[in-house]
Amino acid sequence: MDAYPEMRGAVFNMKKTSKQPGNVRGSEFTKDKAVEYSSVQKAISILLSFIPDNKAMGNLELSKSLGLNKSTVSRLTGVLVRHGLMQQDKETQKYELGRTSALLGMVVDVPQNERLAQLGQPYVDYLRDAVGESVCLEVLDTSGFNQVICGAVGPPPLSVAFPESPPMHVAAGAKVILAFSDPEFTESLLNGDFTKFTDNTITDPSVFKAQLVEVRQRGIAYDHGEADAEVHAVSVAVLNHLKKPIAALTICVPANRIHKITDPKNIELLKKTAKMISGQEKRRTSWDAVSQT
Repeated sequence: MDAYPEMRGAVFNMKKTSKQPGNVRGSEFTKDKAVEYSSVQKAISILLSFIPDNKAMGNLELSKSLGLNKSTVSRLTGVLVRHGLMQQDKETQKYELGRTSALLGMVVDVPQNERLAQLGQPYVDYLRDAVGESVCLEVLDTSGFNQVICGAVGPPPLSVAFPESPPMHVAAGAKVILAFSDPEFTESLLNGDFTKFTDNTITDPSVFKAQLVEVRQRGIAYDHGEADAEVHAVSVAVLNHLKKPIAALTICVPANRIHKITDPKNIELLKKTAKMISGQEKRRTSWDAVSQT
């Protein structure tokens, strides 16, 4: 069933109208859009002229270097100054990149984990409220330790806090990341000793590898009291635009509420929430790629 029938009708009518002969309004609309697109390209080319050293330039210099009409350059630099993307020296009348451009650059330079944490926190909060248990977003570092980059502690009683950098063989998040990673990366982390923390800890690498195969088949990973006998967890992978795991979304519960991480409704909600984070990450990555071309 179409959720937006009125929108579909509007789009259909616009397409139908634009094909009618003698439709002056349609041709003017297309022309205006072409002009607008051209202006955006010219404005971007002006901004790119200041890379990499942000050398100050005036309208005439920009006009000559870009092959654009001076009046066009003057109009566009005025717009860019108003939005803070450029700034003008009152004495020399020359331009440099402005504060807004600097802020955009800072956003791009924020480390991936920090950006992922900012992106994922609202979803972590949502899932915590929905299941009534602690939820976190985890990543796996190259040395094989799990790291919580953002979390939301569940309501009392017996709220579960998040351990600091547990090794991969006892963390549900690390397991699901390893299960969906390239085999070479996974294999490179399985050469060390597996420390025993509880009676449930897996200490045999071959048993751990077999468990990763099961994790890949199910799409979820469990920690059944392997780091702490009183804490259990379930995780689902968060994927990037290449469908590679970059994080894990995890629900953590005390041992007496273990049924909550095997409840099909909670598992489905966990998967849907991880998929939403993956979708946001894909859109962000796509925008980064466009902005760097």
